[in-house]
Amino acid sequence: MQQFSTSPKEIVASFWRNRQLILALTKREVVGRYRGSVMGIAWSFFNPVLMLVVYTFVFSVVFKARWGGASEESKASFAIMLFVGMLVHGLFAECLNRAPGLILTNPNYVKKVIFPLEILPWVVLGSALFHGAISLLILLVAQLIFAQQIVWTTLLFPCVLVPLVFASVGFGWFLAGLGVYVRDIGQVTGMITTVLLFLSPVFYPVSALPEKYQAWLQLNPLTFIIEEGRNTLIFGKVPNVGEWGIMLTVGLCIAWAGFIWFQNARKGFADVI
Repeated sequence: MQQFSTSPKEIVASFWRNRQLILALTKREVVGRYRGSVMGIAWSFFNPVLMLVVYTFVFSVVFKARWGGASEESKASFAIMLFVGMLVHGLFAECLNRAPGLILTNPNYVKKVIFPLEILPWVVLGSALFHGAISLLILLVAQLIFAQQIVWTTLLFPCVLVPLVFASVGFGWFLAGLGVYVRDIGQVTGMITTVLLFLSPVFYPVSALPEKYQAWLQLNPLTFIIEEGRNTLIFGKVPNVGEWGIMLTVGLCIAWAGFIWFQNARKGFADVI
């Protein structure tokens, strides 16, 4: 039976060795999603805008949610705050929801011994980052229109996302390998990402919760990314370097653990599929 390296060096080596293939498959993934539709890739602009309008109405009008307790807060300000949370959650959710079916929907890759299966979560991540970049562009345009400025700390937002990137690909490896053996895992991840949407500070700030619940919310890895994302994109604040370092370490550990699981689990893919 073929042995696959689980060394953290192999993560970097595999990514660099197959970088052109990852880029090509990511392009195919993005283009293929909208192939045959009348509006094509324009849907990647309209989908987040539509969801933003719906969520803004429901939570700022129906449930009257506010940031910082400011009753005079405009709908535009609420929408911008909300959009940051949606952007971060959407990136993470797409990676998790797609992961369980990565191997099952590509059985021809499993039969090819030379195909590097470990790059598939990178491809999904690349597609998610592409759509996230479009959402970020929409957010920056909204900032220019309603706030007449873009804060310089916006340049630090990609750094804020780095821990989430590693954690996402780590969970992607874990769920891709597990999904081959446990077919129901795809249904579970859908429920988990939906629950995370409401247990993350997407529609509300952490400070809006009673103090006894705030500590629990901080255990959610998305909380730090969303809060620091708002700080860099909206409030012009530099991220907390110490907490960022902790989150990066956690993200790297998740990536390595997921890679180890995937490399060991892939030995039986051909037999199960």
